[in-house]
Amino acid sequence: MTRVRLARYGADALLLAVTTAALVAGGVAWLADAPETADLCWAAGTVAAVAPSVIWILRALHHGHAGVDVIAVLALGGTLAVREYLAGALIAVMLATGRALETAARRRASRDLSALVRHAPRSARRRTGSVVRTVALAEVAVDDLLVVGPGEVVPVNGRVVDRSAVLDESVLTGESLPVEHGRGELVRSGAVNAGAAFELRATATEEDSAYAEIVRLARQAGAETAPVVRLADRYAAWFVPLSLVVAGLAWLVGGSATSAVAVLVVATPCPLLLAAPVAIVSGLSRTARRGVVVRDGGALESLGRARTLVLDKTGTLTAGRPRVVDVAAAPGLDAREVLRQAASLDRFSPHVLAQALVEEAHRRGLELSLPTAVHEEPGRGATGRVDGRALSVGRMSVGAEAAAWVRAVDNRAVLDGASVVWVSVDGEVAGAVLLRDPLRRDAPRALRRLRSAGIRRLTMLTGDRAAPAREVATVLGLDDVRTGQSPADKVAAVRAERDRAVTVMVGDGVNDAPALAAADVGVAMGARGSGASSEAADIVLTTDRVDRLADAMGIAVRARRIAVQSALGGMLMSLAAMVAAAFGLLPPAAGALLQEGIDVAVILNALRVLLPAREDVQVLTPTAEELVHRFAAEHDDLREVVEAVRAAADRLSGAPRDEARAAVEQVHRLLTERLLPHEHAEEHQLYPALADSLGGPEATATMSRAHAEIDRLAGRVATHLALTDADGRLRPENLDDLRACLYGLYGVLRLHFDQEEENYFSLAP
Repeated sequence: MTRVRLARYGADALLLAVTTAALVAGGVAWLADAPETADLCWAAGTVAAVAPSVIWILRALHHGHAGVDVIAVLALGGTLAVREYLAGALIAVMLATGRALETAARRRASRDLSALVRHAPRSARRRTGSVVRTVALAEVAVDDLLVVGPGEVVPVNGRVVDRSAVLDESVLTGESLPVEHGRGELVRSGAVNAGAAFELRATATEEDSAYAEIVRLARQAGAETAPVVRLADRYAAWFVPLSLVVAGLAWLVGGSATSAVAVLVVATPCPLLLAAPVAIVSGLSRTARRGVVVRDGGALESLGRARTLVLDKTGTLTAGRPRVVDVAAAPGLDAREVLRQAASLDRFSPHVLAQALVEEAHRRGLELSLPTAVHEEPGRGATGRVDGRALSVGRMSVGAEAAAWVRAVDNRAVLDGASVVWVSVDGEVAGAVLLRDPLRRDAPRALRRLRSAGIRRLTMLTGDRAAPAREVATVLGLDDVRTGQSPADKVAAVRAERDRAVTVMVGDGVNDAPALAAADVGVAMGARGSGASSEAADIVLTTDRVDRLADAMGIAVRARRIAVQSALGGMLMSLAAMVAAAFGLLPPAAGALLQEGIDVAVILNALRVLLPAREDVQVLTPTAEELVHRFAAEHDDLREVVEAVRAAADRLSGAPRDEARAAVEQVHRLLTERLLPHEHAEEHQLYPALADSLGGPEATATMSRAHAEIDRLAGRVATHLALTDADGRLRPENLDDLRACLYGLYGVLRLHFDQEEENYFSLAP
């Protein structure tokens, strides 16, 4: 920030302090029955605002525009002329307040990119022969051989030389999972080495590398973002000329300068200077209560006019970190034991997939063993001993010669867009753990609410692969999805959307910072996102919930609507008073009092923004909120039951009938002992509590029907177990129906769980 800007900010703050002090001092003197002293204080405050106001007007006229300040300055002079000092002091304070708010908003254009710069590499380790020296990044040339150690940032673009490299590229692409690059593959600066040290052959200098481009894009986008035009100034475009014309006609036609001053006094644009800022500031207060920090009123105004929403995927629409979605075990082995062994081996690993395994094991209440002789090979996995057995956990190539269940798991991972961690015990494949970045529970409901608030187009921009991105887009009903997007691609896409409508961009990574700066309104997921994205954003969500943006937009739309109501209503009343003053029916003193009454009316109306709206999100009762948290936790525990239903259905194809019956019996036991009691408790405890909050039993009727279907299918499974042959085995003629029953139950449970989590569980904070 330059000295000139600092001086400007200081001058604005000083003016606000002086005018406010003069207004307050005059009020104290008036209450103390010293009207002359009160007038002196108020007049001093008015005079203090005249000179800087004239400078502002001249500067604005020099740039080809003028706002409400023009008539406000004329009104300041008029109040001094007719000795309406209180009105002048009020106008002075409003002018100073508006100037201070406008100056604070202007800081966005000059906001530095300190978070981006802090992350940027400043040096590199260059290898010459057998000597490795640390050099300044500016000294690195194309074809230099560099060494990148574990945890270090890739300094420049280059190609992997000696071995595969495992990189965390979330800074560049937003994708949370590490990516392995083989020998000769190109890697970009800004990525973090998540594996062992590797050598890199530079293909670009510092200035031409990927991370430097991100910084340049963010600076350029921020500089090119057009300033927000204040709501008050848009109305001032016709109100100011009209006020001056009426005042001029009153003087020329009536021949009375007093009438002209009276017109200017009642034309003082307090409805514009007060109503719109009060409504917007009230909106800022309400969004802050919802965990949404809006940097200035201009951003809130723009959010209320937005029609296009552009979203990043990883960390915005999804959780941003992998989670175990299924555990598959080899025939005859137990999936829980497979997970326990894998988590035991990985319990001390810093790898993101290893941490997901350990978290899932802890969530399921599994007791982990202490591993020994652990060796971790970056990009491949870990080996060691657990409970005296040799274990390996990590990647594996699946060929045509692999067992049928192994190929089935591999195919499912491809179809689901999941990562697979294979578990081998004593050299034999024992199972596999499937992981993926899950959709946020609150995302579907949040996007529906955003559409109802005025968003007409939803677009997703992601650096991720096409398959998982398109699945997310399908579930959420997005209008467009673009995959493999670089930071430059995102900026170009946001600019294209801005040409069509007011555009909001939501992201959480450093790679999103340029696009956030390029949008009309940039929104950062500040709870877990990068500091760079928060620096570049106009709005920061301080809680890790995307539905808070829907809350903020609802508040912004309402605040803007009330601001317009207040401003237009106040101006219409002022116009009526101006006509009366022009015909000599309203002297300046009475006009000032009437103007104060108008001001009070528009301020009270603007303060309605602070009150809850009828369309606000439903608030759960304390009982309902407690039950939601309880059943949400039970959902997490029951995920393995749901997956066991599918596994039993799979066992009916090709497995011996004894094994198939054992799998179905286990599922029946899980359904009877764990899942059905949960569903019955939801029906009789949770749903009645939700009905009180959501407006009646019809709000949960559809979900109650799903409960009935789950009961029916579970009963059908029990009937199949009763219809066994003389040897106690499942009848061959019943297998097709039993298989369909199990797959159907699996599908209903998956959909039912997802619907409850999206529609009900996401309501709880």
